[in-house]
Amino acid sequence: METESKRPKAGVGASKPGGDKSGAGKSDIGNPPARKTPARKRAGARASGAAKKMGGQSQDFLEGYLDGRLLIAMPVMEDERFARSVIYICAHSSEGAMGIIVNRPAGSIDFPELLVQLDIVKDAEQIKLPDQAESMKVLRGGPVETGRGFVLHSSDFFIQDATLPIDDGICLTATVDILKAIAGGTGPKHAILALGYAGWAPGQLENEIQDNGWLHCDADADLIFGDDIEDKYTRALGKLGIEPGMLSAEAGHA
Repeated sequence: METESKRPKAGVGASKPGGDKSGAGKSDIGNPPARKTPARKRAGARASGAAKKMGGQSQDFLEGYLDGRLLIAMPVMEDERFARSVIYICAHSSEGAMGIIVNRPAGSIDFPELLVQLDIVKDAEQIKLPDQAESMKVLRGGPVETGRGFVLHSSDFFIQDATLPIDDGICLTATVDILKAIAGGTGPKHAILALGYAGWAPGQLENEIQDNGWLHCDADADLIFGDDIEDKYTRALGKLGIEPGMLSAEAGHA
C-alpha cells in the first residue's frame, strides 16, 4: 500500500521485513513476518522528567531494534490513522518494521460473525461458542492489507511453522487454525485479532522516531490484551511516567 506523498507516512507502504505481499493461502488469515533481528539491547535507566524521557528515546532506539516493544504516537503525528495509537512491534530489522495497532477497535465487526463468514462455524453454532470466542476483540491492526488477519496471543499456544514467537510470552499466528482452536475452546489464554498491519520501509521508522513522531516503551500482556481499549494510550504513556497533558505538538523538539 503506497501513499501519494513523496515521504511515506507512518506505517504505510512497506511489506513485512523479509516477507512479501503475495496472496495468502486458503488456510491463512495472513502470513507472519519473517524475522531477521539480532538480540536487542535494552535501553539503560531513563533520566527523570518527561522532557528527558522523550529526549532519550532516539538514543534508546540506536541501541537495538524495537520488536517486542510498544510504539506510542506523539501529537506531531499528522496521519489521522495513527493518532493516539499504540502499536506492538512484531518485527524490526534493517529491512523495515511491522506492527499491530492494539487500541483501535474494528467498528461493528463481531468475532463470532467473522467465524461464520470464514466457514469456521455454522450460524446456528454461535450460541455454543466458548466465552473467549464470544468476547474476542477484533481490532484495526493497521492500513496495510486490511483484508488479512493477524492474531497476537499468549505463548501457551503454538503451531509449528506458523506461530512467530516475538518477546516476553507474546506470539503472532496468522492461519485459520488458531481461529478454529479459539472457536473450539482450545486456543491461547489471551488473544486479539487484528485486521491489517502497520509497516515501515527500511529506515522509515528510525526517521519517524528521530522526528519525534513516536515514543516507545516496554510491552506487557495486560496492556496488549486488556479490555480497556480506550485507556491503552494513557496507560502506555504512564509506563514512561508521562501524562497526556504533558505532551504538545512541539514535544521533544527542545
